[in-house]
Amino acid sequence: MTKAKEAGTLPLNTILAGDCIAAMNGLPEASIDLIFADPPYNLQLRGDLHRPDNSRVDAVNDHWDQFDSFAAYDRFTRDWLAAARRLLKPNGAIWVIGSYHNIFRLGAELQNQGFWLLNDVVWRKSNPMPNFKGKRLTNAHETLIWASKSEGAKYTFNYEALKSLNEGVQMRSDWVLPICTGHERLKDANGDKAHPTQKPEALLHRVLLATTNPGDVVLDPFFGTGTTGAVARMLGRDFIGIEREESYRKVAEARLARVRKYDREALMVSTSRRAEPRVAFGVLVERGMLRPGEVLVSPRGKTAKVRADGTLVGPDVTGSIHQVGAAFEGAPSCNGWTYWHYRREGQMVPIDVLRQQIRAEMAERPN
Repeated sequence: MTKAKEAGTLPLNTILAGDCIAAMNGLPEASIDLIFADPPYNLQLRGDLHRPDNSRVDAVNDHWDQFDSFAAYDRFTRDWLAAARRLLKPNGAIWVIGSYHNIFRLGAELQNQGFWLLNDVVWRKSNPMPNFKGKRLTNAHETLIWASKSEGAKYTFNYEALKSLNEGVQMRSDWVLPICTGHERLKDANGDKAHPTQKPEALLHRVLLATTNPGDVVLDPFFGTGTTGAVARMLGRDFIGIEREESYRKVAEARLARVRKYDREALMVSTSRRAEPRVAFGVLVERGMLRPGEVLVSPRGKTAKVRADGTLVGPDVTGSIHQVGAAFEGAPSCNGWTYWHYRREGQMVPIDVLRQQIRAEMAERPN
């Protein structure tokens, strides 16, 4: 456990002890890329819960989940969300998770404070705990809310990575994942659950893969036994945890000590072409990769000449590689990079090959 030594520095990859609001207020403004928050659910349990065989269920009845009233819970929610919003970078984002007991109150306060809701995600548990009393539906899901700092703000979303994770199909907002059981469930010295609401690493893997990049700083103000930190470390992200309960901190510290990062190559994820560096066609002309006057050829044999300013000229049409291609095809638009080819050693080569060469050079430049 380490505390921030001075204002303006981030205590990366450490667990801060104490109240989350005070700890967040002690961190530099606009310094965090992503916040993942699993706050108390305020379950309002009344007495013990028992199974049909009369054995007691290890439910959430800890003091940290108990509030005197909904008003008290709302004040707590308002204060920690305000502290969280101050910490987010302009392009930062937040995830909050909850059950039907609190998620609607969290969502309302997010909007009250100016966050912009991007998605709500239903985490459907493939192995939920039954409803032992048989008086309600089995509570088989929790809800996550993903929000940017403000309307119109930029944020990270690795769309192609999630699509790859989902076997090439666009990721939906309902995620079927098991609850934390078996070898992943952490135990204390007595063999009991170290934390009653430990989240599965699979859930955090999906969240961090989708909405952060290697080297980003992820804050978890309700760190518990450290699932966010463990997954962040594995994925090459930095984390800051805040946890007031010493017993949870000890478990989290031992857990984090066992975690090893993936290698750099394994941390790279699929990206959209839109995320690749923009290269203007004129750059190819400036670099001498194509010369003014050189003839480009369409798939159907139509030709246009390259001009010194990076435009093309063809019969009765002048414009960009995209405009001239669209005019030749009588289409509303055209991807000129894949449409046009040039001749080299008797072969027809797409001009996009030249663009990719420049992009590869850009990627190799030191930061």
